[in-house]
Amino acid sequence: MTEHIETLVEIITDFIRGKKIKELQDFAADINSADLADIMQELDNEQRVVLFRALPKDLAADAFSYFTPELTEELVSLLSDPELGVIVDELFLDDAADMVAELPADVVRRILKNASDDTRSGINQLLQYQEDSAGSIMTTEYIDLSADMTVEESFKHIREVGMDKETIYTCYVVDNKETLIGVVTVKTLLLSKYADKIGDIMSSANIISVSTNDDREHVAEIFQKYDFIALPVVDSENHLVGIVTVDDAMEVLEEENTEDFQKMAAMLPIDEPYLSTGVIELAKKRVLWLMVLMISATLSGYILTHYQSVFAAMPALIAAIPMLMDTGGNAGSQSSTLIIRGMAVGELKITDVLKVLFKELRVSLLVGGTLAVVNALYKYILSGDLLLSITLGLSLFATVIFAQTIGGMLPILAKSLKLDPALMASPIVTTIVDAGSLTFYFGIAKTVMNL
Repeated sequence: MTEHIETLVEIITDFIRGKKIKELQDFAADINSADLADIMQELDNEQRVVLFRALPKDLAADAFSYFTPELTEELVSLLSDPELGVIVDELFLDDAADMVAELPADVVRRILKNASDDTRSGINQLLQYQEDSAGSIMTTEYIDLSADMTVEESFKHIREVGMDKETIYTCYVVDNKETLIGVVTVKTLLLSKYADKIGDIMSSANIISVSTNDDREHVAEIFQKYDFIALPVVDSENHLVGIVTVDDAMEVLEEENTEDFQKMAAMLPIDEPYLSTGVIELAKKRVLWLMVLMISATLSGYILTHYQSVFAAMPALIAAIPMLMDTGGNAGSQSSTLIIRGMAVGELKITDVLKVLFKELRVSLLVGGTLAVVNALYKYILSGDLLLSITLGLSLFATVIFAQTIGGMLPILAKSLKLDPALMASPIVTTIVDAGSLTFYFGIAKTVMNL
């Protein structure tokens, strides 16, 4: 908890304990809704209800949209049916649908029971879309205009309905069948004459939109590329059915990045915050991949057993094994991290495989050559054994080339197989490279040292 939130919690707690409700109302009305959610997290149930009831209904609804599922469920159980109905109806539909999707069935039933018919219908409409689709993160609360409206009529329409819309800066022009035919911004409206027709000032060429079934990660990539604040969502017949706003796109990016980090650490994705996830659930998410990696790592043990006669004849070879395996694993992880990141932000595509391979080969030649020379000279200075030094240098050179090539290729291979490239991160790469480095090492040792 930040010092700012701690201070706000202390002030609000003092107001509640002193039963200074008017002072609490005035003070809380100026607090950001995201901060209010953090403050709620620090209060006990009784204090939460007092603070929540002291908030203006629009601010209370905004704060509600920032609550964790656990806090939402707790507060829903404490509010009366009329209070709950007011809050749900004040929420933007996409926020209400997101909230409902994360709550237990009995809580959802109570929420929908107390929502208005329009809100309930809107929530159910959004919940019908697949979880990772554009439809699941869109809102149906947008400003639509017709091409034959004047600018003056458009402003009147915006004033009448804008309070209930998620954004009013970008307006969408539709025909009488709700087909998307143009886009116009409030800036364009302000700079136009009142008598101008919307059809004459709207942008109608190359309208960028997404389908309700498009992957939400693709939607987030469009926001990144074009710096949009809103993006229209259309059905298969180009009928406008909703918009995705930039805040929802940012949430998608955050969730995808979190999921990628977890996969890169050899874990199954975790939906809940760390402190809210049970010990058993955390263990289940970790143990599967660790077991897979543990079993696959037995390959390295098999290789060591196979070449037992080699290091029995030359025990000094054993001391270099950790260095060789660690360097190979680190080199492979560097390559895989760069490629995974490049694919995540759209810099790299599957068709770039030959370019990636050529670049990683050149980089690995430079890196591997440098490390090999330094390590060989260092070993020779310490031991005076020229053949051992040459063996280590050549092995390290081959290991780095192999590791960086594998690290660069595996994420692209995963993408081509419709898998998440993040799966081919450090743990997987390290396991493969460990086996390769040992094979190179003992094979080169047998050749160079005649073992």
